[in-house]
Amino acid sequence: MLSLERLRILHAIGTYGSVTGAANALHVTTSAISQQMAKLEREVGQRLLERSGRGVRLTDTAELLVAHAGQMLSLAERAEADLEAHRGAVVGRLTLAAFATAARGLVPPALGDLRRDHPRLRVGLEEAEPHETVPRVARGDVDVAIVQDWFNHPLALPEELSRAALLDDVADVALPEGHPLAARGTVDIQELAGDPWITWSRGWICNAWLLHTLRSCGAEPDIAHTAAEHHTQLALVAAGLGVAIIPRLGRGPAPGGVRFVEVRPRLVRHVYAVWRADADRRPSIRAVIRALRRHGRAPAG
Repeated sequence: MLSLERLRILHAIGTYGSVTGAANALHVTTSAISQQMAKLEREVGQRLLERSGRGVRLTDTAELLVAHAGQMLSLAERAEADLEAHRGAVVGRLTLAAFATAARGLVPPALGDLRRDHPRLRVGLEEAEPHETVPRVARGDVDVAIVQDWFNHPLALPEELSRAALLDDVADVALPEGHPLAARGTVDIQELAGDPWITWSRGWICNAWLLHTLRSCGAEPDIAHTAAEHHTQLALVAAGLGVAIIPRLGRGPAPGGVRFVEVRPRLVRHVYAVWRADADRRPSIRAVIRALRRHGRAPAG
């Protein structure tokens, strides 16, 4: 009988394209991955990995096993969900991934509720962006992810994922105090299209959204600086180096030298939770979604 855990490792190598990528995703060492693959090769009596430059590639035998492994892991997850549902208890371990502002502004009170109401459930938080977490949820590496998209730039989700709306998060523009529009109650984003912009790192959903939105106004964005953290973006705004869109979720008061001004029409990003549809029956998943929705109901502004 083939080891399901070793098949999981082979599946991860195929998914991430390397032993190192699989080790990082499974939170084990590359040495442990290599040892398990050596055992799996002995079990099947054939080579599964071949050297390819500085990495490895799957053999035809491994590709065949990976295809079966995906189905077997999905069946195992459904079996675990059925057992948990039959038991009816909110217990065990669950991995929750969230983008930075949700990890700061939404997750902590929800985890506090879960710890109080379900002390036998252990939820581990990982901070990561939606473009990283959605594939990991689809593969079963993460149980639940909090993701977001913008009202005019939706995020594509695989069919095998379920979703639940948590909140609509309003965003404002952060302007230096000396900016000509800083004293206004509201501004139109078209009035700022020619300004130098401070935005999120390349590859992030919010970066792509800003480029899409400004280009739809007929202006090619002048991206002066990129920074992953809102605190860094706001420090750059305070220094007069540009303007930035800052959502309200997880946001503190405006730092010195910065004015938050509302944008009309409102800039809204949708925040929601996603999980594998195969796991719908797990009481632990349902408990986490309930806690997140409870703390996401209040509008963010």
